[in-house]
Amino acid sequence: MKKNKSLYIIMITLVATLGGLLFGYDTAVISGAESSLQAYFADGLNLSSLVHGLTVSSALIGCIIGGLLSGYFSTRFGRKRTLILAAVLFLLSAIGSAYPELLFFTAGEPTYSLLITFNLYRIIGGIGVGLASAVAPIYIGEVAPSHIRGRLVSLNQFAIIFGMLVVYFVNWGIARGQTEAWVNDIGWRMMFASEAIPALLFLLLLFLVPETPRYLVSQQKNDEAMKILTRIYDTTMAKATLYEIKQSFDTKKGKLFSYGVPIVVIGILLSVFQQFVGINVALYYAPRIFESMGAARDASMFQTIIMGLVNVVFTIIAILTVDKFGRKPLLIIGSIGMAIGMIGVAGLAFANAIGIATLVFIIIYTASFMMSWGPIVWVLISEIFPNKIRGQAVAIAVAAQWAANYFISSTYPMMMEFSGGLTYGFYALMSILSGLFVWKFVPETKGRSLEELEMILKNKRSAEEKKRSYAQ
Repeated sequence: MKKNKSLYIIMITLVATLGGLLFGYDTAVISGAESSLQAYFADGLNLSSLVHGLTVSSALIGCIIGGLLSGYFSTRFGRKRTLILAAVLFLLSAIGSAYPELLFFTAGEPTYSLLITFNLYRIIGGIGVGLASAVAPIYIGEVAPSHIRGRLVSLNQFAIIFGMLVVYFVNWGIARGQTEAWVNDIGWRMMFASEAIPALLFLLLLFLVPETPRYLVSQQKNDEAMKILTRIYDTTMAKATLYEIKQSFDTKKGKLFSYGVPIVVIGILLSVFQQFVGINVALYYAPRIFESMGAARDASMFQTIIMGLVNVVFTIIAILTVDKFGRKPLLIIGSIGMAIGMIGVAGLAFANAIGIATLVFIIIYTASFMMSWGPIVWVLISEIFPNKIRGQAVAIAVAAQWAANYFISSTYPMMMEFSGGLTYGFYALMSILSGLFVWKFVPETKGRSLEELEMILKNKRSAEEKKRSYAQ
């Protein structure tokens, strides 16, 4: 019986993590197509590097929109239906990004209108990413038992990185042995179109999973919630969990700052630091970075596969250790590793000594991120917010994350034109500050139920209010 319950939890978690896989797939597919887009649009229309950077990063505008909308949709329509909407948007974006000329334009003739249309399709996919990036961790966090919640939510990050690795293989496979002209004409389209396959699979499988018990209780559907809980826990534990969930909805109003401003700010800053350390620069522009080291185009794409494999390995390390060592220690260790990696890259850039050592430092940097800030931030933002405000608080944190991502990614080409050493030095500084922030402000959440964490937060808030009243 216990084995059946574990299999059930794993099954619904894996379906939800397909949202993470598509998140990774959609954001990393641009790495293989980026130089082709420059040839097709930027060079064809004589556009600046800033416009090219904005095109490469345009999906992030959708991610911000999707992140902001996720709170409303997940609270109003449920976690499951919001993920279904995300799957539909992924599917539309895959087809439209591959063939933006569809219906309205002539293939092979770049125009400003076509560039805008391409960006709109990428933004549609970005909205799907924004929705999935916020709601998939919430979904998993709300169905997972506390003793394995960190591991299961971390699986979503594994799926993100696995999605990136898959698309690195796909991009490499499409470009391998082909001429640059063929890749610039047809190959990049195939890269975008390939996303339709996992998007369709995600859409179909979502109809087989339940809504989360915590959302059902918020809609006064206690009987349905109990049915789900009895498939996760034994009857006694299911009843106790249902009681805790009901109490959490009964004791507080759902105003965003009803549990205090600091907890919302911590969630936002976790998300912002996750991007300001520069990880998506390494992911989006990886082939171009490796080309600058002297690699041929298909070889540079193969090197992204090596980086992707390293990322997968170190994400697995995070999954295996997050419920053992805790969230804070892993984040601090990761910050130190990222700082070392970026200081090394910055030093080599200042010395104009780009070579194999750069690849080593980039791998140190990305490995450190993947065993810490990559998965752990998603775990924390799915845990630290109370039930009543989780949807809207996560939405704000995720929107802030995507806004930070957009800023960092779109400014990278321009920053690199100014100074590569200073660019990587900035990411190193952010890595150091991220570790100090965690050490000073971030709470440990290991091994506690969502309702226990909420009660701790409530008690802390009450104690602070008493202190203020005494001071007056």
